[in-house]
Amino acid sequence: MKKTILFFVAIGLSMGLVAQNQNATYLAYIEQWKDMAIQEQIDYGVPAAITMAQALLESSAGQSELAVNAKNHFGIKCTKDWFGAVYYYDDDSAGECFRQYGDAAESFKDHSLFLKRPRYTTCFEIAVQDYEAWAYRLRDCGYATDYMYAPKLVKIIETYHLDTLTVRALKANESAPQEVAAAPDTAQTAAPQQPRAKRPLKAEVVHRTDPIMVIHNDPEPEYVVPLTAREERDSFLLMHPKKRCNGVMYVVAREGDTYANVAFRLNVRERDLREDNDALGRELAVGDRIYLAAKKKIGDKDFVWTHTGQSLWQLCQEEGVSMTAIQELNELDPQIRTFRTRQKIYLRKVKEDTKR
Repeated sequence: MKKTILFFVAIGLSMGLVAQNQNATYLAYIEQWKDMAIQEQIDYGVPAAITMAQALLESSAGQSELAVNAKNHFGIKCTKDWFGAVYYYDDDSAGECFRQYGDAAESFKDHSLFLKRPRYTTCFEIAVQDYEAWAYRLRDCGYATDYMYAPKLVKIIETYHLDTLTVRALKANESAPQEVAAAPDTAQTAAPQQPRAKRPLKAEVVHRTDPIMVIHNDPEPEYVVPLTAREERDSFLLMHPKKRCNGVMYVVAREGDTYANVAFRLNVRERDLREDNDALGRELAVGDRIYLAAKKKIGDKDFVWTHTGQSLWQLCQEEGVSMTAIQELNELDPQIRTFRTRQKIYLRKVKEDTKR
């Protein structure tokens, strides 16, 4: 009887120690971003447990300078093919260049795209359930210079039971969405469980008692395999969030954008993109709207008032309507492109008495 009591006391103490080791800030971060990590595994094959552990470690659960100021939750530095915003920060060296994002969700998405680079190809040969092998392979491929990087990831995963996120992502591919939602939650709900069995599906990895094997010494390989059409589009939309006007999706041009390179990255013909934006013979400028489909022939309101110096093209881009349709509706001279006075422009046909 005494032995039985002592056994249950020991179990209770061990569970209490696990709960005490869990940081409240980490738990809140996991709750906030677990669905994003699961979706990235579904879309790109990066284990949700690894994504979440790296985010926790690299960003200090969203509290690091890079996470707060640059929305960079994975410590990803600038590379030759990065054309987005940058943030300079002292890391291994002073004033290093890091990628800057519009929000944390962009950082999660770019992390998945970043791991699809040739350097990390061998990671995807490992079963997604084997988080330990993934952690060590990431380190060996040069994701971080810290020799203890992999053990740190493994400890975070096991402390917060992040492997349950990987399992939920696998179930999402096999069953209906509602079954995924009904899966057991992670973090706090998983903490009081009995000690877990050893991880299944071990893959071959570098022997971890040996000195670290550096696969690449260069910061990045000289040759970068081109992204697939889908990855190129995802990468573009990551830095150009989609918006909607008059029922048509558009993005806003940034520094360095041209109709040619935007068309390439969206995998559409440049002429089609220009025609959808009434932009034949026009250069793209920072801040211009780029509609991703043909604009409507009528607007979502009856009319608008122009202001002096406004061009018809600007008005049509702001309202998401075809310039030709507006010219015909208002019987405008095609040669006149800029309004010199305040003028009422109809965006749809209205009754004659309404016009008066």
